Amino acid sequence: MPRRQLRSAALALAAALVLTGCGAEVSEEPGGRETAGAGGRYPVTVENCGERRTFAKAPERVVTNDIGITEIMFALGLEDRMAGYVMPDDKGDLDDVPWRDAYRDTPWLSKKRISKELVLDARADLVFAGWNYGFDEGEGFTPETLEKLGVGSYLLTESCRNGRDGARGVMPPLEALYTDLRNLGKIFGVEDRAGRLVAGFREQVADARAGAPEGADRPRVFLYDDGRDKPFTSGRYAGPHDLITKAGGDHVMKDLEDSWTTVGWETVVARDPEVIVINDYGATTAEQKRKFLTSYAPLAGVSAVKNDRFIVLDYVDLVESPRNPAAIAELAREFADFAR
Repeated sequence: MPRRQLRSAALALAAALVLTGCGAEVSEEPGGRETAGAGGRYPVTVENCGERRTFAKAPERVVTNDIGITEIMFALGLEDRMAGYVMPDDKGDLDDVPWRDAYRDTPWLSKKRISKELVLDARADLVFAGWNYGFDEGEGFTPETLEKLGVGSYLLTESCRNGRDGARGVMPPLEALYTDLRNLGKIFGVEDRAGRLVAGFREQVADARAGAPEGADRPRVFLYDDGRDKPFTSGRYAGPHDLITKAGGDHVMKDLEDSWTTVGWETVVARDPEVIVINDYGATTAEQKRKFLTSYAPLAGVSAVKNDRFIVLDYVDLVESPRNPAAIAELAREFADFAR
């Protein structure tokens, strides 16, 4: 099956998980809220990036930043609680995704940076973003800044700082996704829906792992985001680590205790990846990135380059998002093909 068909099949499965909750029925009030249960009683408190955050009621005008964060809200069926989203228009085709209708019905507030002015204009009561996913001290846009303006915040768990030189990440990437789904389920009173999503995603990952390469067949894999002088890549706390590992690959940068970070080309050469996964986004196309990798002299002896073993995934597949489990399934098929 061609790669594009595989992607469509994976997204169709994701849609089934989102819309049916793995076959369970959802008891809902008009407006899409689940019948009040344990998650419908307020105030509720969750732990987010090491801090306890208490909500007196479910937020009603949420602004999200970036595609993965926005789709977490959509996967939970919370588009009716959103004032809008901020996202560049370089994040892939949005016409063939499970959340197409949610994108159509939710205001696209900006294709540039999120800002205090934008948030206030949207009359937001919560901003769902992350460090380097919108929050940035250099730009003066932080949870503390928003708090002074009377606006709450929720941090993407993949972006949590771990206290070492600005490094990010405090738990395995998929657990970060599941944590955010459960936390948001509690905050918005849709805990049952969140639980079904997490269970469905765990099952999807388990199915992918069942057909993934094992032992000596596991390929060494490097994630290339971008960068010429030095490559920007994934450490153990960014999405690609779990995608690669659970799909049957050996992530060559698994010892980096950070999420997204920069390394030296000499490190890549020394670890000799057999497969390179290219992050497809931004002004530099995936094909341009591939041409650079295959023409860059220091990489000429690297196994992936010599054997032309490249896999292209979309940005949203690789950052924390509800597309992660489908991406694991796709990588597992690709790795298994390489192992044959």
